[in-house]
Amino acid sequence: MRTVGISTKEGRTKEKKVDKMLLDMIKGANDIKNVDPSDYQELAQEIRDFLIEKISRSGGHLGSNLGAVELTMALHLFLDLPQDKLIWDVGHQSYTHKLLTGRREGFEKLRKQGGLSGFPKRKESECDCFDTGHSSTSISAGLGLVKARDIQGGSNTIVSVIGDGSLTGGMAYEALNNAAKLETNFIIVLNDNNMSISENVGGMSKYLNNIRTANAYLDIKEGVYNTLKEIPIGERVVEGIRKAKSSFKHLVVPGMFFEDMGITYLGPVDGHNIPAMLKVLQEAKRTRNAVLVHVITQKGKGFGPAERHPARFHGAEPFDIETGLPTKPRSTANYTDIFSTVMTKLGARDEKVVAITAAMPDGTGLKRFRNMYPDRFFDVGIAEEHAVTFAAGLAAGGLKPVVAVYSSFLQRAYDQILHDVCIQNLPVVFAIDRAGLVGSDGETHQGIFDLSYLSSIPNMHIMAPKNKWELSDMMKFAISFDGPVAIRYPRGEAYGGLKEYRSPIELGKAELLYAEGEICLMAVGSMVKTAEEVKALLNREGYKCSVINARFVKPVDLRAVKWACENHRLVVSMEENVASGGYGEKIRAAIDALHTEAGFLQITIPDEYVEHGNVEQLKQEIGIDAGTIAERIKKEMES
Repeated sequence: MRTVGISTKEGRTKEKKVDKMLLDMIKGANDIKNVDPSDYQELAQEIRDFLIEKISRSGGHLGSNLGAVELTMALHLFLDLPQDKLIWDVGHQSYTHKLLTGRREGFEKLRKQGGLSGFPKRKESECDCFDTGHSSTSISAGLGLVKARDIQGGSNTIVSVIGDGSLTGGMAYEALNNAAKLETNFIIVLNDNNMSISENVGGMSKYLNNIRTANAYLDIKEGVYNTLKEIPIGERVVEGIRKAKSSFKHLVVPGMFFEDMGITYLGPVDGHNIPAMLKVLQEAKRTRNAVLVHVITQKGKGFGPAERHPARFHGAEPFDIETGLPTKPRSTANYTDIFSTVMTKLGARDEKVVAITAAMPDGTGLKRFRNMYPDRFFDVGIAEEHAVTFAAGLAAGGLKPVVAVYSSFLQRAYDQILHDVCIQNLPVVFAIDRAGLVGSDGETHQGIFDLSYLSSIPNMHIMAPKNKWELSDMMKFAISFDGPVAIRYPRGEAYGGLKEYRSPIELGKAELLYAEGEICLMAVGSMVKTAEEVKALLNREGYKCSVINARFVKPVDLRAVKWACENHRLVVSMEENVASGGYGEKIRAAIDALHTEAGFLQITIPDEYVEHGNVEQLKQEIGIDAGTIAERIKKEMES
C-alpha cells in the first residue's frame, strides 16, 4: 500500500491509499495508452504530486506544468510519438511530457548540470522534435515540420502548443498568416490560462476573454443541438449545423479572428477534461487545413499556493510544500531590486522617465514603478521587437524611456535596436537583466551574447556595474545621456564590496581600483568581484596585481589600456560574455595598435552554448572562476 496526496483548494491536505503507482506503468512513449480511462484522473493526481515534490526540491516552472497535466495526457493519448510531432512553445510546461516519455528518473537532477533540462531538447529524447526556450515560436516550427512532412509524402500528425501569452508575440501572427494558406492538416493547440509570466495585456487578451465568457454562444449551441436531437430528423440537422459551424459562430461570438484568417477554430474546451479534449482533437485531425483548438486551463491547478500566486510559481525556487514559501528566502537585495529602487526614484525626480517591459514587470523589477506611475508604465506583452521601436517613438517624442529586459530576450530585437534606436541616436536606456550566466534554464536563457551583438552597433554605449552602488550611478548617468545606452547586470545577489570606490561616471572612462604593477586585470561588471578574488590569490603567490574596473565596454577607455601596457608585464581582460565580439577583442585590438611588449590574456566564456547547471559550477567548468583564472595567469607569467 502507498499513500498519495490529494490536492484541494488549499493545497495537498487529503490522502488516499492505493496499491500501485500508475506512474510505474509509464516507461516510455505511448505507455499512457495502457492506462484504463477510469484511472486518468488518478494518474493526473500522481503526476501533480510528483511534480510538486520534485520541483519543491530543485526549483523550476511549477505553475505552467500543473496547469497542463491533463492537456499533455490528452495529447499523448491522441498522438503516436515519436512518429507524430509535438512542439511546445517556450517549453517550460513540458515536464509532464517528459514524464510520459520515460524520463521520470531524470527528475532527480532536473535543471542541474548534466541532468534533465527544464525545456524540450532533441538530444535528450526523440520525442522532443524541436528545441524551444523563447516564446511565440511553436507555430512557425510546426508549419515547417508540416511542409517537410508533405514534401516527403508523410502522413503523421503535427501539433504545436502555444500559450495565450505567447500570442502577444508578433512571430505567432506571422506564422498564423502563413498557416492559413495550408491545404493539409496542422493542429495548433492554444493553451489559454489567461496568465503568462505576468498578467496578459492587449487586444488578444481581451479577445480571448470575450470567447471565454461568451456563455451565450455556448448555451445557444448546446441548447440548439440538444433540442434538435429530440426530433426525428434532428441528427441530420445537427450534422448540417456542425458543417456550417463557422457561420453559426459568426452570429454569436464577436470577431472570430482565427476563422477570419482562414484557420478553423474549435473550442473553447475544458483543458482539464481529457475525454472532451480527445473528442475535439479527433475532430481537428479530420480537417484538411490549419485548425486551432482553444483549450482553457488553470495555471497552478491542484496546488493552492500556485493557484493563488501563479506569477510567483512561474519559475519557483525550492519551496516548502505545506506553505508554498521558499525554503531559502533571500536575505540580501539582488541587482533587480536595486534597479527597481533606482527606477522609482528616477520617476519621482523626472516626469519624462517612462518604463517599458515585455510581459515581465515582476521579473525585471518594474512592478513598483508601475504601481507608483501607472501612466508612465507600459507592458507591451511578449513583444520585444515592438517594445524597442515603441521606446524609440517615445524618445523621439521627447520622453526618456527605459526598456527593462532579460539579456537573452533582447536578442530578439536586434534589428529594432540598430535600425530604430541607434541610427537615429535616440536616448533609449536598455536595462539588461540576467546578463552573463543564469544557470538552470540553460542555453536558451544564458545572457552571454549581449556585449557582442550590442558592440557591433554604431552609436550604442555599453556599461556594466561592479556593484550595487555603481548600478544606481550608471542608471542616473544613462537617463541624463543624450543617446542610446545599455547597462547590463547579472542575476542574483548584488555585490556589496568596493563601496569606497565610487568616482563619478564619465563617458568612456574606466576606474582604477588597485595599482600595484606586474599584472593588470581589466574586468567588466560582475567579473570585478572575481578580479578581486584573483588578485588575492596572486598576491599570496607573490605577484603584484592591479585591477581596473572597465565600466564601459563601448567606448573602451584607450588611456586605461595604454597605462596598463606601460606599467605591467601582462594585461588580462575579464568578462562574462563569449569571446567573439566581446570586450577582450577590443582590448586586444587596442594593445596591438600600441605595439607594446606587454603580454595579453583574454578571459571569456568560450564561443559555444552553455548548458544548464549551477552558475558557480558552470564558471569552473568553462574556466572563468577565480581559481582557474589565477592558474592561467601564473602559467602565462612563467612562460
